[in-house]
Amino acid sequence: MRRFFYFLLFIALLALAVFIAIPALAARRYGTASPALTGVQRFQYAAKMLWYDVYITQPVDAYGAEQDFNVASGESPYEIANRLQDDGLILDSQAFVTYLVYTGMDKRLQPGDYRLSPSLSMQSIAGMLQDTRASQVAFTVLPGWRMEEIAASLPTSGLLIPEEAFLAVAAPQEGFLFPDTYLLPRTATADELVAILTQRFDQSLNPSAKEGFARQGLTIYEAVTLASIVQRESVVAEEQPLIASVFLNRLAAGQKLESDPTVQYALGYDEAGGTWWKNPLTYADLEVDSPYNAYLYPGLPPTPISNPSLGALQAVAFPAQTPYYYFRARCDGTGLHAFAETFQGHLENACD
Repeated sequence: MRRFFYFLLFIALLALAVFIAIPALAARRYGTASPALTGVQRFQYAAKMLWYDVYITQPVDAYGAEQDFNVASGESPYEIANRLQDDGLILDSQAFVTYLVYTGMDKRLQPGDYRLSPSLSMQSIAGMLQDTRASQVAFTVLPGWRMEEIAASLPTSGLLIPEEAFLAVAAPQEGFLFPDTYLLPRTATADELVAILTQRFDQSLNPSAKEGFARQGLTIYEAVTLASIVQRESVVAEEQPLIASVFLNRLAAGQKLESDPTVQYALGYDEAGGTWWKNPLTYADLEVDSPYNAYLYPGLPPTPISNPSLGALQAVAFPAQTPYYYFRARCDGTGLHAFAETFQGHLENACD
């Protein structure tokens, strides 16, 4: 009987872990789910989003030509999605409706005449259908993206900015390209896009956050650099103040930060994995000789390694007050971390 009880407890804990992990993964990739969704619906639609990922993020034809598309008054999201698929503008109508409901855009589709292209991702097309000003594009920068990932999203965004032009302007601004969704003119230039992203950063960072950075002994640039690491280390946003406390404790004690994302940033694009964030890292990776490798070099890396959210910036300004110097991923797949004050405790938190 006791064995059966423990089995049921294990199943319940496993189900809870999955229930937490799936929405967290979807939020990291596609942004926050609509607040109109219940907890169960948020899980259901997050799982569908991950299932439909390729359909949502990839265009039908990267070289496809624009065409006229009309949304009639009173037309349902399902009818619109079916016509978009019939016209070759999206890959899958069910995936499109799933994205609309997940984001809440299903309630904001506007009737009118649009110019759409199969070279756009579903995300871009959904954004354009929120506003009859079809000359504008909804452009999203996700928290934790590095500038190369922002550049990679440009060809399917509806903007006419070449990746190389954006990177040339954005390079000095890594970390200050504020994550958000922007309604932009399709004719926006690289200089204009970077100016808009950095202006949003300035507008979002209030004086109290700057005062918080100063209390931690950090300049704004140093704080953004640390926040960029906190952003990449966190899967669950609520843990960011805890993670920030670990790194601030390490800096105060003169310990190396020993953060995997700094190594991933140093390594650059991983051809095998098709990502800018190689995972898992090997022991050889941890030895890469780069000033960004926080396993080898003390202190902060030379520049931010990603573009952090306001939450990550606030976590650095107002960190949790903890005795922790170590953390590692829990073994339950939730994306949460186990924190420890000592290295021995850190070892004890390892998975069996």
